[in-house]
Amino acid sequence: MHVAHLSLTDFRSYPSVELALGPGVTALVGPNGQGKTNLVEAIGYVATQSSHRVAADAPLVRHGASRAVVRASVIKEDRRALVELEINPGRANRARINRSPVSRARDALGLLRTVLFAPEDLALVKGDPSERRRFLDDLLVARAPRYAGVRADYDRVLKQRGALLRTALSARHAGRRNGHRATRRAADESGFAEAGAGDVLSTLDVWDAHLARHGAELLAARLELLEVLRPLVAMAYAALAPGSAEVGLSYRGTHAGGEDGEAETTAERAVLEERLRARLLEVRDAEMERGVTLVGPHRDDLLLSLGELPARGYASHGESWSFALALRLAAYDLLRADGGDPVLILDDVFAELDAQRRRRLAETVGGAEQVLVTAAVPEDVPSELTGVRFQVAEGSVTRVG
Repeated sequence: MHVAHLSLTDFRSYPSVELALGPGVTALVGPNGQGKTNLVEAIGYVATQSSHRVAADAPLVRHGASRAVVRASVIKEDRRALVELEINPGRANRARINRSPVSRARDALGLLRTVLFAPEDLALVKGDPSERRRFLDDLLVARAPRYAGVRADYDRVLKQRGALLRTALSARHAGRRNGHRATRRAADESGFAEAGAGDVLSTLDVWDAHLARHGAELLAARLELLEVLRPLVAMAYAALAPGSAEVGLSYRGTHAGGEDGEAETTAERAVLEERLRARLLEVRDAEMERGVTLVGPHRDDLLLSLGELPARGYASHGESWSFALALRLAAYDLLRADGGDPVLILDDVFAELDAQRRRRLAETVGGAEQVLVTAAVPEDVPSELTGVRFQVAEGSVTRVG
């Protein structure tokens, strides 16, 4: 799989740009702030419909423009597909495949698969649990795009259940008379217009069932993914840092009990659904006191360890980098095993690595069908990664080798 052509309109700093690409290694070289990362970010966006740099779409649209358009011509096994995404902040994004509109933008997921390495990856080890949850969920969607729908369904239920909890909390503080009206507003928002103050608990029962059902599907998929990912991460880390402590990965689920949750071992969906429902009942009083959903995949964590110690807080800078790279390399190996090399994107990564890790990473990824590298100076591109080179400066992209 590789991207043969990239076209941008009003994306980030580019009013318009056309970039012809091909298999092998392509290096985008230029001073910082000239737009190198914008180009590979656009390719990553086609694959995931999200950015590795920002959480919202608004920063992706050039200042003064109302929308951005990203087009990528993708070739897989001699078959070409044109994927077009129209980014509309505050409104639904649109997508077209081979010039034909699709009903939902996420229907374009799966036509391009990428694995992106970036300085932001250090947050996989040192950052909040949300970074690690996103890593798992993005990989799920890359392997099976239907999980984008599972995530969307879970997020929808979580939002509606949260609205009911917040209004129930307001009702409790406001008193019986005001609480009756507030609870009716929450019920209206959640689709239960007939609910009153006395119906909050029964309404929560309904939303508990929805949350447990969609949450169990997402949980089961994460746990199954972790089983196949674990040995790949261990092998990748050993290759990057031979002789180092063994790495470990475990899943901490809030549904498993305890203040912070416990490591989960089963991936049986029915069992997980029952545990979720039971745990939601246990914490209901606390949820109504705080107005938030305290149990579910949105609060879980992927625990990373080096030897007997948690990587977060104990791993050195070099060990953290090796762990983050191992996670990405494992994702690459897994996607490749599923069929077809994903596009590898190395966004200003080599400048962050010492000579040993730089060489080992370059040797590991050099055989991929397509590798896209960004670097501030030519010396940051390892000699093992030779190929086409573009100079990026002042909004222009010029081939130089």
